[in-house]
Amino acid sequence: MRAIRVLQTGGPEVLRSEELALPVPAPGQVLVRIAAAGVNFIDVYQRSGQYRVPLPFTPGQEAAGSVTAVGPGVTDVQVGDRVAYAIVMGAYAEFAAVPADRLVPVPDGVDTKVAAAVMLQGMTAHYLATTVYPLHSGDTCLVHAAAGGAGLLLCQIAKLRGARVIGTVSTAEKAALARAAGADEVIRYTEQDFEVEVKRLTGGRGVQVVYDSVGRTTFEKGLNVLAPRGMMVLYGQSSGAVAPLDPQVLNQKGSLVLTRPTLHHFVATRAELLARAGDVLGWVRAGKLAVRVGLELPLAEAGEAHRRLEARRTTGKVLLLP
Repeated sequence: MRAIRVLQTGGPEVLRSEELALPVPAPGQVLVRIAAAGVNFIDVYQRSGQYRVPLPFTPGQEAAGSVTAVGPGVTDVQVGDRVAYAIVMGAYAEFAAVPADRLVPVPDGVDTKVAAAVMLQGMTAHYLATTVYPLHSGDTCLVHAAAGGAGLLLCQIAKLRGARVIGTVSTAEKAALARAAGADEVIRYTEQDFEVEVKRLTGGRGVQVVYDSVGRTTFEKGLNVLAPRGMMVLYGQSSGAVAPLDPQVLNQKGSLVLTRPTLHHFVATRAELLARAGDVLGWVRAGKLAVRVGLELPLAEAGEAHRRLEARRTTGKVLLLP
């Protein structure tokens, strides 16, 4: 089978297509023929060495496809089942051996590629808006990168929960996408100071929560737009890591709360995985959650997918097709 391999960390050029032996599912594992693999910023962090992973490795933590074989002891999954998964390394490949307890069924009425596109970012948006800071009617949230894959989903889920959504984007095209996803107000940070605009839009009161996947370039001003006792949810760092912070700053700015969550800890049990994925895929099937696939590329062009993602030349989800 063909797979993308990282033999040494570096730029997108280190992503190499190689021929590997077909995996044999071990006890408790399932062999999945991958129909589509999602591309995420965590893949970039691992490829560059920002997040350390033992070398060599096959990147990718999200995919969907069909079961072609099951290992010993697997009883809940059968050959031919359509399945999806996230937070399992090795998705940039034609096949992957995946623990059966990390798979979720793809419901009838949900396209397999759409399932691949929504697993990681959809469950991320779900836990951010329902668990880390459970949004309610009357809350106002600020969503950075509102036209990205996670941002578009987060805007929609926030609206499902009755919140007012302010989004930040870089271009007019992205502003239109964010509004279509439910953002009540959209700030083009390339032309406007988002701190000034958020304070204006909230009458100086600030927002209850900031969902920040950007990091270095947005973090400090994000703290400044929080209402007293508000929460900064830093769930990514596409612009780089934030500077060290004296916790006393959180006191001075209004007894703020800062958290740096990751999806792994919010789908730690199978029950929680099935609940979150069930909500997300159920909303997709019911037409309540629209998934935008902005770019599809052949598996061999993984490097180009990373280049476009890092240059912020993508909207919605980027998929690799084996």
